[in-house]
Amino acid sequence: MSTEPVPLRQRLRDALPAAMRARDRRAVAVLRATLAAIENAEAVDGSQVDPGSLAIERSPVGVGAAEVPRRVLSAAQVERIVRGELAERETVARGYDRAGRSERAAELRAEAAVLARHLDG
Repeated sequence: MSTEPVPLRQRLRDALPAAMRARDRRAVAVLRATLAAIENAEAVDGSQVDPGSLAIERSPVGVGAAEVPRRVLSAAQVERIVRGELAERETVARGYDRAGRSERAAELRAEAAVLARHLDG
């Protein structure tokens, strides 16, 4: 019996309600922010919109008529986004260390650890 690995995005989504039930505010915040970054990366590219389509007489009619499909990210792209979120927290934590704000640096490193756990999954 072969089991498919659970995609990273799904692992993050599954971890969110568990973190909420555990009242782990740090994990909830970092998971929400990372999932939002993934969702933002799937947003429609503005270059796909026809500039002439903004005229009222050219407006599509009907529910969903003007819908443009969102981008579909590959597993590698999702992983790159999550690794970027993790790296950003580590970089900012180093800056806080240099500024003598070790408590805030530790918080950011804890957020990065939450993401690292899901990357290894």
